Amino acid sequence: MNYFSSNFKLGILGGGQLGKMLLYNTRKFDIQTVVLDPSNEAPSKFACNEFVQGDLMDFDTVFNFGKHLDVLTIEIENVNVDALEALEKEGVKVYPQSKTLRKIQNKATQKLFYINNDLPTAPFSRFAYASEMKVAIEHGSLTFPFVWKSAQFGYDGNGVKIVRTESDLNNLPEGECIAEELIPFKNELAVIVARSASGEIKTYPVVEMEFHPEANQVEYVICPARIPVEIAKKAELIALKTAKAFNHVGLLAVELFQTENDDIIINEVAPRPHNSGHQTIESSYTSQFEQHIRAILNLPLGDTNNKANGVMVNLVGAEGYKGNVIYKNIEEILKMPGVTPHIYGKKQTRPFRKMGHVTIINKDLAEARKIAEAVKNTIKVISN
Repeated sequence: MNYFSSNFKLGILGGGQLGKMLLYNTRKFDIQTVVLDPSNEAPSKFACNEFVQGDLMDFDTVFNFGKHLDVLTIEIENVNVDALEALEKEGVKVYPQSKTLRKIQNKATQKLFYINNDLPTAPFSRFAYASEMKVAIEHGSLTFPFVWKSAQFGYDGNGVKIVRTESDLNNLPEGECIAEELIPFKNELAVIVARSASGEIKTYPVVEMEFHPEANQVEYVICPARIPVEIAKKAELIALKTAKAFNHVGLLAVELFQTENDDIIINEVAPRPHNSGHQTIESSYTSQFEQHIRAILNLPLGDTNNKANGVMVNLVGAEGYKGNVIYKNIEEILKMPGVTPHIYGKKQTRPFRKMGHVTIINKDLAEARKIAEAVKNTIKVISN
């Protein structure tokens, strides 16, 4: 099929920053794109060929959006999977496939998938209602501490809480959830796997993630991870096994824990471009966003090696500010060596909302991390 400067149409469900960065590459390749998003101010709106405003969870909206497209992909998991399954039956190519999304959308189902496929993950219990956890604690089948995770619709640190005492159970949402054993770990790692429809597969270098202690959001992504080669190889092999188990097409970001005993266990996965791969735009020969396009169109996969070491800093809304966004001191970070800011195009800021990211590339990883710290301490995402 001729994708370039043709009548071929690629649809994207979701018009946030991930969609916007996917569109950098479809515009580069002159591939026609259509985006569906509930917000009329979605960051992707001005970069696609056609924009449709609508509910990603509504069957008719998603089905009618997709039925005239050649290939449909996502930039967010919270979409109507029944509609995707119906589109597949109509002959539309959907990547990731609906059966993959069904397993991943629900964290309890996702965890059971790991167990059933002999993939290492933390022990867990499944609850239909959060209130059932109190009963389990009373009967001794659940003990403190543990990690509560909402089974569905969690994002950017929302839907996750460490529960150390009974008081931590207060005000938890009442819906389906899991209680996961709290595993001591040295590092939070991630591996992005790219797999094409024909089965070609490549991995990006293992990255190390540093999280904000309160918001539970990634603050820094460090590439390559500062870990021994044998640990990196172990992480890569588990990520490859995970992608194979899902029979996934596109990008699969596999988030991992390196335990105190140097075991590697899976935290969760994302079947799309991911925050842990943003630095690839500057640091890799092929960015994760271009690679996703290549994979879902069954084009040859690009080189995943680093051109230089990279560190990514998330730009999130500062606490105490809500309203029209201002990027204070952005001119100062532009003076720093190897620094490239990416502004997502969200007009309104609020505390901890992802508003952009900054990549720092440097031959010296320690120097890149040092500059990243300076960036974090200099730029402020505030409002007027």
